[in-house]
This record gives sequence, structure tokens and C-alpha cells, in this order.
Amino acid sequence: MGRINICVKWAFIFVCVLIGIISTLLLAITLFGHGYAHEAEEIEEILPGIVILYVLEAATLVLSILGVYGARKEKKWAVVLFSVGMSLASLYLFVECVKAYHSKNEMEELTREEHLAMMPLSGAKQKDIQRIYNMQTNFKCCGLVQGYQDWGTDIPISCICSDEDSTDFKCVAPGNNTRFVIHYPKSNTSKDDDHKGLMDEHMLVYEEPCLPILISVESYAISLGLGVFVALTALWDIGVALAITILCQMRRKVNVPPVIFTSQPPQYRELCDTAESV
Repeated sequence: MGRINICVKWAFIFVCVLIGIISTLLLAITLFGHGYAHEAEEIEEILPGIVILYVLEAATLVLSILGVYGARKEKKWAVVLFSVGMSLASLYLFVECVKAYHSKNEMEELTREEHLAMMPLSGAKQKDIQRIYNMQTNFKCCGLVQGYQDWGTDIPISCICSDEDSTDFKCVAPGNNTRFVIHYPKSNTSKDDDHKGLMDEHMLVYEEPCLPILISVESYAISLGLGVFVALTALWDIGVALAITILCQMRRKVNVPPVIFTSQPPQYRELCDTAESV
């Protein structure tokens, strides 16, 4: 069996350790996201994707351990398993990245249609209202398309622009016929008792609608995720290339100088015999 180049060996071990660390972190993030989605009651929609992430991350973690073991102990079978497994994982992730890139516009359009179906907001379901409230609080916006006008005359207090926010966000004064209301979407009260009016003509509301901001954030998140997965695919490919290099070095035979045996007696005996005859 050939000798593995020490530089290639430790470079491969470093890449395997890095893959293992990243896989562990992604596994922890997936577990956290699983728990968050379960609490938000959205687990049925994303459960297949979560299962695939679990399998992919656990598999790459195991393969990274096999790669380190194969390089340290010079076990050919372990390096072969690493190269084959990581090649398949890299190919699968690359295909999924291409699919996600081509469906990016479709996903944005789906988000737009899903939220436009909530219009008019004055008659939206309580579950949808809660989602919009959270969006308005997080993104500092109001309404979906036309700003506070989407709420009609009853504007939720999540649209109110505070004095601190007025310096960083665009705020406007609503019309005189509007009022601010507090909704209680999770209460068991009747629809007429679900809000409390607050009249104050000096209050300001966020000018920007939420739907364009939401689509922009989702587009950025998709692009960022694609960038991360492409970089991860490149790292896996580097590991596969180093594994193939190690396998080639294992198959290369080491040149050993030949050992020649002879049956002729030593030359000094011949000299001694010649001297005795003289």
C-alpha cells in the first residue's frame, strides 16, 4: 500500500472536522426550528423538509467521522464511504438549490396571493389578524398594500408610530374619521367586544405597507440560504476531491530497492587460496 502525503492527509482531516462542526450546528438549528414551528402550529406544512434536513445533516456528520477515521488509520473502505456518501449528498443539495432558485419568483407570488386573500382586513379571520399584528410590530409597518387605509376606520395599535420610531421610519397622521383599536384575537368574547377604541387625532402610524417588506425579507432569506448551501456544497466537493487524492495515493505502490542474493564465496577466500598455493 502507498504512503499518504502528510499535507493532503491533514488537509482532508481538517475539512472533515469542519464538515462535522457545520453539520452539528445545522442539526441544532433544525431542531430549534422544529420546536418553533411546532409551537406555531405550522408543523404539517414543513415537516417533510425538516425530516430531509435531519437525514442529510445526520448523514454528513457520520460521514465526516468516517473520513477522519479513514485518514488517521489509513482505512480505504472508510475513505471510499466518505467519498461516495458526500458525492451523493452534494449532488442532492445542488439539485435542490437549482430548484429553489427557479421557484423563487413563484414563492414570492404565492406569498402575495396568500396575504391578498386576507383583504379586506376589517373582515379578516382572527388567526390572520394575529399574523398581521406580529408582522406590523416586527417590521414597523401598517396594513398590506395601501398602508393604514387597509384597516378602514379601525386602525390597530400595532400601527402606531412612537416618538422613537418616527426618526427612523416614515410615519403619517391618519384621517380624522379613524380610531385606534386593541384587538384580542385569542379571547372567547363576541366579535363586537373584541376591540377597545382609542381616539387620539395626534397619533401617527407607519406609512409603509407590510406586504412589500415581507416579500423583500423572504427574497433576501431565500438568497442567503441559497448562498449558504452553495458554499456548503463547495466544501463537500473539496472533501470528496481530497478523499479521491488519498485513495489514489493508497493504491500507488512504494518503490523498494531490489535485494540481490548470490551464491559465490567471498573474494577474500579466493585470495587466501592463491597465497597458500604459492
